[in-house]
Amino acid sequence: MTVRIERDNQVVVITIDREQKLNALDYPTIDALLAQLDLIDTDDSVRAVVLTGAGQKAFSAGADIPSLATSIAGGPERALREIVRRGQTLTRRIEEFPKPVIVAVNGLAYGGGCEIVEAAPLAIAAEHATFAKPEITLGFPPPFGGSQRLPRHVGRKRGLEMILTGDPIPAVRAAELGLVNTVVPADALLEAGKELAGRIIRHAPTAVAACLRAVTRGINLPIDEGLAVEAACFAATVPTDGVRTGLRRFLEGRA
Repeated sequence: MTVRIERDNQVVVITIDREQKLNALDYPTIDALLAQLDLIDTDDSVRAVVLTGAGQKAFSAGADIPSLATSIAGGPERALREIVRRGQTLTRRIEEFPKPVIVAVNGLAYGGGCEIVEAAPLAIAAEHATFAKPEITLGFPPPFGGSQRLPRHVGRKRGLEMILTGDPIPAVRAAELGLVNTVVPADALLEAGKELAGRIIRHAPTAVAACLRAVTRGINLPIDEGLAVEAACFAATVPTDGVRTGLRRFLEGRA
């Protein structure tokens, strides 16, 4: 198995389990991650996901190079199908997932590993974690969405510096740029991810899903279109028990 699953009450921890390969993303691993996300999506007892890598060296070193080389040798159509579409399907699934996905970066996050961090709504990094976009050293641009998401996160010039140089940045710099939410000691990483998940899932699931949907769908729209997305997400929550419970608690506390 290339992916390991553990359950902690309402939180599922997904571990990319290819430690000897620095948790590189080969095709079976990407497919396994997608399959697990599909299962979690339909399981109402799961409220949040923490995604990490096995060991302490790497969250993920990115795409598995031998697999990638074989696909490229098969020509552009095969490369697009096997590398780009598969990788973009994974990052888009994480980005649009209706439950919070918190990436716990336990080491280097390079290439596709960094693109997963970019796609996830939340991320926490261990102090020794590093982030890089080394695709340019192989002669091509980021294929899993990194050329689009990274500049949206950190700004065009800062994003291009990482993409065009391939140079790594430390966890503290990643936090300064907004690529991760916070940096913690390595031995506290997983618990920090679960603690953040706990602070989210104490709220109504409909409200959490609506917030994720509103931000994800609206962030790159003009403000008027984004406000329309926000209004639609709000309207979808009004008839739910979560809104009624929240209002009742507010009014009772005020009284």
